[in-house]
Parts: sequence; C-alpha cells; structure tokens
Amino acid sequence: VTIVLSDGTEISGKDVKVIYSHPLADLALIKINKTGLKAIKWGDSDKLRVGERVAAIGSPLDLKATITQGIICAKNRDIDVMSHLIQTDAVINPGSSGGALVNLDGELIGVNRLITSNTGRWQGFGFAIPSNDAKWFTDEVIKNGEIQLGYLGVRMYDDGPEKMRILATSGMEPDAEGVLIQSLPY
Repeated sequence: VTIVLSDGTEISGKDVKVIYSHPLADLALIKINKTGLKAIKWGDSDKLRVGERVAAIGSPLDLKATITQGIICAKNRDIDVMSHLIQTDAVINPGSSGGALVNLDGELIGVNRLITSNTGRWQGFGFAIPSNDAKWFTDEVIKNGEIQLGYLGVRMYDDGPEKMRILATSGMEPDAEGVLIQSLPY
C-alpha cells in the first residue's frame, strides 16, 4: 500500500500498515507512521439534509487532489450490496472512491463509494458511505480488532420472472408486500 499526500509525499513500506479491511463494508483502517499530519474532523451524517452543499475529494482519473461540489440529493439509498448510502451530485469518478465527502465546515460526512453510470464515468449520481457508519467501523476495529456483521443465511428471490411465477402459482397478488424466501440454512 502506498499513500500519496496532497503535496506529493509518498508513504509506503513499514510506514503504512493495513490494520483491518472488510470487503462487504468496503472500508479499511490504515495506520500511517508520519508526524505532522492533521486528522479530519468527523461530521454527523445523521444530521445531513437533502439540498445541503458538499464537496467530494479524491483523485479521479489520476488527477490528484481533485475537489468537486454538489448537494446531498438523497439519504438512505440502497445501491449494490450497500445500504443507506448518501446520494450526491458532486462528481465521483473512478479514483474518487475512498476519498472524503465533506460538508462546508470541512467535516467528514461520507466516504466516496461509487457512481451510477452507463459509461463508467460520471453521468449520474455519486454515493458515499455515511460518516457515522465509517466511524462505527473505525471504533469497532480499534476496540475489537474486527467488525462483526449480522448474517442470517436466508436467500431471497430477486424481483424477476421466477418470483412472479411463484407468486402467481401460490395465489398471491403480484404486487404483494414483503420478501419471498428461497431457502433457509440447515
């Protein structure tokens, strides 16, 4: 792992240690051995309001230390396997993931995660992991050495023809509310 600071300083080798990473959380805790660095202040992502102005910081398309601005478009969006993400129109391109989403006070209110796009480049909306989730992750790793995510082992049918066939043959309405369970663990 190599960390590149905004002034171009590279930190790697024994001065960078990955403490813990988790693919489902899409977060990692990294320790950097360097003096003089100032930590960003945590913001409270639960207090975000739709329409609030934000800035996304990252290195999209190999353009170091790029800042884009936008607003909070929505909260609690479910995209991919992640839930309750922050939706913003601040540009988040490949390379911005893992960068900071900050409020106008310079507080971390999200960790840039992904974009929705038909082209692979910005064309729609960016999504960020809420800072309160990232803080919980960090606190858990520092306290317990890892995070524990709940897992039921239940497989559910996706919305699609198989689910519609099962609903129709069971006599249920096609627009019935709830979850259709495909299987349970033994």
